[in-house]
Amino acid sequence: MNAILRLAFMLALTASAGTTLAETATFSFGVIGHAFRNSSDETALRNAIAETDADNLAFVVANGIKAANEPCTDKLYGQRKTLLSSAKNGLIVSLSASDWVGCKTSADRSAALERLSRIRDLFFSDEFSFGDSKIPLIRQSTSPKFRSYVENARWEIGSVVFATINLPATNNHYLTEGGRNSEFEDRQIANREWLQRIFLNASQKKADAVVLFCDGDPLVAQHHRVFDFNVKRDGFAEIRQKINAHAAQFDGKVLVIHATRGNGSSNSPDIAWQHNVGDLEVPGGWLKITFDPTDKKLFELVKPADPPPLSRR
Repeated sequence: MNAILRLAFMLALTASAGTTLAETATFSFGVIGHAFRNSSDETALRNAIAETDADNLAFVVANGIKAANEPCTDKLYGQRKTLLSSAKNGLIVSLSASDWVGCKTSADRSAALERLSRIRDLFFSDEFSFGDSKIPLIRQSTSPKFRSYVENARWEIGSVVFATINLPATNNHYLTEGGRNSEFEDRQIANREWLQRIFLNASQKKADAVVLFCDGDPLVAQHHRVFDFNVKRDGFAEIRQKINAHAAQFDGKVLVIHATRGNGSSNSPDIAWQHNVGDLEVPGGWLKITFDPTDKKLFELVKPADPPPLSRR
């Protein structure tokens, strides 16, 4: 499908009527798991983008732009931006902890805040996705009070509201050292407001579902992830409570899609539902998810097909 046809497809999917989201045919989207969890070689990300390009997808979300052991340099960020921009499908980035949390200065001091700011400037500078098929995005930064949080983005297709939310896997970047959690506390406030806006929008438009993309898994308590007696606070506790509270007031389903927890989780992904809230962990590679408004389950995981062979001339 060329870029013009892809754009026409997207416009048809995102068209809305009145105060409700438009009825739509079944569509599929792709999620690229954290390609750098086990390797700093970008081949995995490059291959995943190529495979998703070969499929008929409404959009793709990629979790993470670099490995934890890769340098936090503008040069590397620029290389990854070029790679992401080469996608044919509309591609939205969901930040991972390894993109910024562990970044250090030459004096071995934390550069997390400065690098997060730089990533925001480089990767979220406009209101569209990466890729040939530009997906229009509504960023949290449209609110003057939260103009820094450009990485939190929302978009709609058919009767589904999709959104990214910055929740790094490292206990939501909560630091045990006293007096060093201003970033965490400020982002908590921003994320609370962002969730409120997402669910208000979904309820007003009578959406069938809300899908959230993030790095860490906010639905599982911290002590279930790691046995670390130094953890003084579950960094996801408040966000978990907010997601569940909003879901309880929402008539549709809520699906939270996140990276692997790194604790030997299964490579056979499945959606774990509790009431109307689903938890989906994406392993390495990429995962195809189909939304069918006529199916009671709404979401079905599809094993990606092998890319078609190159045509011979």
